[in-house]
Amino acid sequence: MLIEVTEWLRKRSWSAADRPLHELISAKRRAGSAGTVSVVLPALNEEATVGPIVAAIRRELMEAVPLVDELVVVDSGSTDRTAAVAAAAGARVVHRDAILPRIPAAPGKGEVLWRSLLVTSGEIVCFVDSDLREFDSAFVSGIVGPLLTEPGVDFVKAMYDRPLETAAGVVPGGGGRVTELVARPLLNLHWPRLAGFVQPLGGEYAARRSLLERLPFPTGYGVEIGLLVDALESAGLDALAQVDVGVRHHRHQDGAALGRMAATIYATALSRLGGGEFDARPRLTQFQRDAEGFAPYTTDVAAEERPPMRDVPEYAARWARTA
Repeated sequence: MLIEVTEWLRKRSWSAADRPLHELISAKRRAGSAGTVSVVLPALNEEATVGPIVAAIRRELMEAVPLVDELVVVDSGSTDRTAAVAAAAGARVVHRDAILPRIPAAPGKGEVLWRSLLVTSGEIVCFVDSDLREFDSAFVSGIVGPLLTEPGVDFVKAMYDRPLETAAGVVPGGGGRVTELVARPLLNLHWPRLAGFVQPLGGEYAARRSLLERLPFPTGYGVEIGLLVDALESAGLDALAQVDVGVRHHRHQDGAALGRMAATIYATALSRLGGGEFDARPRLTQFQRDAEGFAPYTTDVAAEERPPMRDVPEYAARWARTA
């Protein structure tokens, strides 16, 4: 590990317990409008989990203490009761297709996060996945904390234990298979200054709007590694940080789904490396057994990216009016 990264780990890694809520509220008051916080949950068919997450954030970080100013669930086309459950729990629910309708929406999580910048107003934007179970509001307060108390920090990732929960039992630290097999090797080999991040692909992170609005957003699962790499290039390592928030419980995907995720992440990294051949419409061929043997099936690999939001006329016009 680089000496620079060793020093960064000492200086820019914290625990959520390092900043009690009363200290965050005091810092938020001192920050004024620069301390406004928007929490965004991207959601697709998460009726079983989105309600408890929304309810906990509203109860503990909006009603008990005024840390979060805005709580938005962006629904990307759920066919279950996700939107109704989220609204009943206290979130403002916005459908992805209602945001910037002149641009047809691409499938993928990154698309939802990018569009959410148009329907939120906080100077600090916090993203939280909506499939978490046993949710702890420290996932929000922990990663928002450094942005309220450390003027030099612009981007904060959550770090946590990630057990793999299967029918046969729990494997401590067994989650994050794509992180260990794809993302961590990519970062160590090509962006060694990012080798200190414990959960580089985690869906829980917060950043200043002033940074997010100048970064491109991959539309698919490559959004996390893309934003991390681009934040390093744009703001520098000292502006990045991570906070330990405990344990993350969530739904795990099967091997084929993880393969598709890995391909998207690799495509995002390759686009930033700028070397070698790269198919403009990459596809991934996988195999499944049928009555006649192994049958191939091919899926598109999400490689589309959205431009920095500050370059979108509707966003520029909105923030000009706000200013």
